[in-house]
Amino acid sequence: MRLNRRQLLLLGGMSGLGLTVVGKTLSRPVTSPPEFAKLPTLPLQPSGKNLILRFVAIADTGSGAKDQFAVGKAMAKYHQSHPYSLVVMAGDNIYTNGEMEKIGSAFEQPYAALLKRGVRFQAALGNHDIRTANGDLQVKYPAFNMKGRYYTYREKEVQFFVLDTNDWQSQVAWLEGELKRSDAPVKVVYGHHPIYSSGQYGTNPEMVEAFTPLFKKYQVQLYMNGHEHNYERTKPIDGTTYLITGHGGANLRSVGRSDWTAHSASRFGFSAIEIYPNRMQIQGIGANGLVYDRGSVPLKIAQKA
Repeated sequence: MRLNRRQLLLLGGMSGLGLTVVGKTLSRPVTSPPEFAKLPTLPLQPSGKNLILRFVAIADTGSGAKDQFAVGKAMAKYHQSHPYSLVVMAGDNIYTNGEMEKIGSAFEQPYAALLKRGVRFQAALGNHDIRTANGDLQVKYPAFNMKGRYYTYREKEVQFFVLDTNDWQSQVAWLEGELKRSDAPVKVVYGHHPIYSSGQYGTNPEMVEAFTPLFKKYQVQLYMNGHEHNYERTKPIDGTTYLITGHGGANLRSVGRSDWTAHSASRFGFSAIEIYPNRMQIQGIGANGLVYDRGSVPLKIAQKA
């Protein structure tokens, strides 16, 4: 069953009632959000040798609540010791209905320190964002740096492909064309809705069928999303790691584990990704600034002479 934009919007609004969508694949529930605070954490590591690019990823951020501000503060502190110039925003940038009059409390104030330092944000549209003017006002907002509802951009050896997953069916052909044209050694796709998930919405079988063959064929190393208000990193699936980073400031939800889960957690924070010639390192960093997940994916990037 294919879901159109209106159906996805309706289902997104019903999630607060505890309803789920087709394809949910929750395993066992792991724990409630407060208990995750007791899990051991790791200190930050210094940058490795031959770092190519570092960027941060967040989603489900625009609550304007204290937890979003805490995550923003942690991101600014991380920037001081581990500089980065890019933040990926995977949707639901303004709660509850994408109202641009809330842009101050939902974006400009929580990330004021980063914006002042010139850090660039690259946004995608979430299901809450399209409730006002179909998201068009966010697309036009300069600080979101959107080239359209879906678009691509490149940072050094990494090319990013941004989807509007509220209407993903219309973008499959576009994505394949852009992937085919790309000569970037590292390819990252992101949008708001999950493809693989052990959370409330679960794995989306239609998106699996549509996107995973393209990811395998064109060697997409990473897909990132939100919508699930938690963190989950998969083991590589046919060469692609799936990263849910929906813990940026909205209300948390519990998350389970699946056979392909490398780590899952329900705690506020952000994801930090570092690209090296031989690996991609992914870290989950809490609002307290400590690392609670660290994983590495092999890469092969030819170094320039």
